Amino acid sequence: MLLNSYSFGEETGTPLLIVHGLFGSARNWHSLARNFARDRWVVSVDLRNHGNSFWEDTNSYHDMAEDLAKVIKSNGGKADVIGHSMGGKAAMTLATTTPELLDRLIIADIAPVTYAHSQSDKIAIMKNLPLDDISRKSEAQKWLQEATGDAALASFFSQSLEIDDGKARWVLNLDVLATYMDQIIGFPDLEGHFERPVLALRGGASDYVTESGLNKMTKMFPNLTVETIPDAGHWLHAEKPKEFVSTVKQFLELTQP
Repeated sequence: MLLNSYSFGEETGTPLLIVHGLFGSARNWHSLARNFARDRWVVSVDLRNHGNSFWEDTNSYHDMAEDLAKVIKSNGGKADVIGHSMGGKAAMTLATTTPELLDRLIIADIAPVTYAHSQSDKIAIMKNLPLDDISRKSEAQKWLQEATGDAALASFFSQSLEIDDGKARWVLNLDVLATYMDQIIGFPDLEGHFERPVLALRGGASDYVTESGLNKMTKMFPNLTVETIPDAGHWLHAEKPKEFVSTVKQFLELTQP
């Protein structure tokens, strides 16, 4: 099965493949995708168990990398790839296991390491949302804001809620994501390398990419460039979209094959 995807721009040349993070979807990236598409073909995907893509009983990084490989092969066999957070880990797995499919890799605020912050509490909150009582997204967002104490997080979660004929449902396979949480916050033991240009783009106000994480990335990606967007947190592409797009475009221009 192929992941659900959206295409932007003229479908010629090598596409830029955009891979979202945990609990996200391609829709979160539509604005940036359109911006990148001013210059080139862009493909944005929903990962398995997210958005409008298929649901499976597994959600490992090898699974996600294989899904991305199929998308690239269906669109010409080569791509530049941007991956954020969980999507960045999937992209790193893809680059080191099937390097022939990538020209360049952009990793957004994530490192190939195991993190301590499980997202299982967020899943529990979403599963507790009284779906039978929800007929509008504004109702869900209000409930989620009260439950999380975070308006931005509530807005983000509500984007993965679909309401049809007054019935609400999550477009996230919450049960499988919960089962695979240890693997999602972890990273597989990989021996491969990716020799082509890689950009590690991190938020200046984020603690996701530490020096130890960068050291591991340097070993995996010998042609690594590191850039920091000042005052940006983990959601750097949403918080500082102009700076994010500008930095990525500059990297792609400077590393043209």
